[in-house]
Amino acid sequence: MKCNSKFTLTIGLMALLCLFSSNLQAQSVRSKININRAWKFFLGDTTQAEKATFSDKSWKNINLPHNFSLPYFQEARWYVGFGWYRKTITVPASWKNKNIALEFEGAFREAEIFVNGTLVGTHASGYTGFAVDITKALKVGDNTLAVRLSNHWSPRIAPRNGDHNFTGGIYRDVSLIVTNPTHVAWYGTFVKTPKVSAKEGLVSVSTEVENKSNSSKKIELRTSVFDPTGKVVDTFSSTQTIAANTLATFEQTGNSISQPKLWHPEHPFMYKLVSKLYENGKILLDQYETPFGFRWVEWTADKGFFLNDEHYYFKGANVHQDHAGWSSAVTNTGFYRDVQLIKDAGFDFIRGSHYPHDPAFADACDKLGMLFWSENNFWGVGGATGEGGWFQGPGTYPYYDEDSKPFGESLKTSLREMIRVNRNHPSIITWSMCNEPFFTHQSTMPKVRELLKELVAYSHELDPTRAAAIGGSQRGEIDKLGDIAGYNGDGARLFIKPGVASVVSEYGSVIDFRPGKYDAGWGDMESQPQFEWRSGQAIWSGFDYGTHAGQLGQMGIIDYQRIPKNKWYWYRKSYRGIEPPSPTVAGTPVQLKLSADKTVIQQADGTDDVHLLVTVLDAQGRELSSSPDVTLTLVSGPGEFPGGSSISFSNKSNIAIRDGKAAIEFRSHYAGTSVIKASSAGLPDAFITIISKNAPVYLASKTPKIAERPYVKFDDIMPAERKGKVNLVFNRPTRVSSEEASHTGRYVNDGSLQTYWQAQGNNKVAWLQIDLENTYHLTEIKLAFPQDGLVDYSIEISNDGINWITLSTQHTQVSKETLLTHTFKEKVKAGLVRIAFSTPNSNSIIGLSEFEVYGE
Repeated sequence: MKCNSKFTLTIGLMALLCLFSSNLQAQSVRSKININRAWKFFLGDTTQAEKATFSDKSWKNINLPHNFSLPYFQEARWYVGFGWYRKTITVPASWKNKNIALEFEGAFREAEIFVNGTLVGTHASGYTGFAVDITKALKVGDNTLAVRLSNHWSPRIAPRNGDHNFTGGIYRDVSLIVTNPTHVAWYGTFVKTPKVSAKEGLVSVSTEVENKSNSSKKIELRTSVFDPTGKVVDTFSSTQTIAANTLATFEQTGNSISQPKLWHPEHPFMYKLVSKLYENGKILLDQYETPFGFRWVEWTADKGFFLNDEHYYFKGANVHQDHAGWSSAVTNTGFYRDVQLIKDAGFDFIRGSHYPHDPAFADACDKLGMLFWSENNFWGVGGATGEGGWFQGPGTYPYYDEDSKPFGESLKTSLREMIRVNRNHPSIITWSMCNEPFFTHQSTMPKVRELLKELVAYSHELDPTRAAAIGGSQRGEIDKLGDIAGYNGDGARLFIKPGVASVVSEYGSVIDFRPGKYDAGWGDMESQPQFEWRSGQAIWSGFDYGTHAGQLGQMGIIDYQRIPKNKWYWYRKSYRGIEPPSPTVAGTPVQLKLSADKTVIQQADGTDDVHLLVTVLDAQGRELSSSPDVTLTLVSGPGEFPGGSSISFSNKSNIAIRDGKAAIEFRSHYAGTSVIKASSAGLPDAFITIISKNAPVYLASKTPKIAERPYVKFDDIMPAERKGKVNLVFNRPTRVSSEEASHTGRYVNDGSLQTYWQAQGNNKVAWLQIDLENTYHLTEIKLAFPQDGLVDYSIEISNDGINWITLSTQHTQVSKETLLTHTFKEKVKAGLVRIAFSTPNSNSIIGLSEFEVYGE
């Protein structure tokens, strides 16, 4: 029986046999084998661990994805250092003439990979995948794979800082890729649609083919295009002779495809390209599949964003990658669940803040219909300007010249790898170069601008089909260095019709604990119309996240445990018309309800999980706001929580139970039936059963027992350098009662005494406020004024922007550009600081040249 690309599948025995035969043939030429299961782990550094003779019996049993800091619950401090991973790989004799590569989807952040004691590769970018050819280091039988990993801060590796956590680990999936020596390279296809409309589509593909054999090969590349129903709609082929141990690129263009099904958030149709390599036109050497979609986008400065030739204003959210307990070590299902939650609220856009995300994240955006802004990891955090470590406030760009070149190369590497891995996803509508890189020492800003220009040009070179964005571009004169400007916070109102395609890439920034307020958290977007020239908007943020900035991580509309807050329900009502649920009520807890988003883990290999939810109920089954301590325990069967076989929720712990609910993700790496119990003092236990499939069967007496990881809050001693003063408001968002066009509020915290804010006209009352974007204990405030004269002002603080407390009232004579210092003997807690002016006479000053705030 012959199977060919034009064969039409019909229901019947012959069709099923043909499909089965094709699948077996594909598996024989290419296999991707997940190896997340059964690793050994040591937290710290040691010697000789790369050698096969090293004994790791005392090391902990773990599975991937994994994080150094498991379990992690939004601590502002975490372990920084080394971690070692080891695993035995058994190579069958059938692989003797194969090429074997080791693929990491992400490892944070400096990795050294050893096979049988030989260093086979290194990688120094924590957010992008990479592959290492390990063929020559392997032997038939058992082989020792060892990985030495470090999450130390480095001045030369991006990112140098950011509002996030930088916990280490092999936190994404790891696979073996087994192919013939001649094969399609790692992520070696780039599918483009140079002609696309509702009437016709044209596919163009660049395919990189590696010939790692010792002889030249005459290779025919046969390419087929499958529509969303699985029907072949186009085929084309070409032939090249590839010299031994070289790489060749095939450039192919297909035929016109009539009426392609266009990818769109409302109908995310996906096509598939299948690449087959034949030697001498007869012997199949490789088969490689690439999902893609037909769609086209246009960004304009005056008319906004267009998708498939229709004006489209998108509404979305910023999304960090970490989840409660697991930190960055999230399953593919966990990412799919995240995208689904954002979609369910009525959003259609996600900004991948602020680094390349897991490949599964873009897959989920493709399948669910979510526009995706994929961002490189050139970012910083407010107030950061110097050098140091994760907790010492280093600036976004290196202060010392000798670090500049390697840092720039680091960014180009991560950009190149992000684009290579993700370039075929129709959901991705732009590559973003950065987020708020202006949080750096003033002397380095010219270098920041030059590097951004280089990154934009490099992005265009790597992918001419997508525009390059500058994310967080509201400071530093960087917004017009790319094709698209993303304005954060007050940039929404400062940059009105800026003359460049633009997005409000962050708005809101409201600290809120579940259940929170039932409102939008608009911030600087409040009362603004949906401008035609603006492309869209994204709230900060979609989910709570872990960060060294503490409570700043509580700004999500969904909490860290992936339970929606009231803001999520507000958006769902506004965007989809779905009424919010009835609020919980106070009452006496009588029972627990333990439920899950599903009860079957289809792939027990670290790529799938279930989301468990425990709810406190009264005697009538009503959901209560009362939140007693609850413990989930694995009674029997396979699986693990972030802390091992159990997890406890408490109001007195970072592992919180709030408003009568708590949740966690549970995963398994073995097949079997898991029984999980929820218990709380004085209440009857609740149970749920989870079935895990497609894995080795769990045997209680033989399966390696996962080490218990009881939760302990990481207690780090603050480095001496951190105790130095950091200006907390440098380049943070400002709001003013009024401003002169050439002397706006943004100048009061730009670090320069030569620029200043001036209130408009002859207002007798004026004010300027700065959002600290977190809660701090203030110790000192410094003010400088643009001229000599009399000034009357009050220093006021607030935590909600509504209720203000006056700390000091002044009536004093000042000298131009001289800093006045206000110190506070007792720590003052605040999230916003305001200077309010009054004018008892016409000579009074209403303006500021610099505003500095210090504290912890």
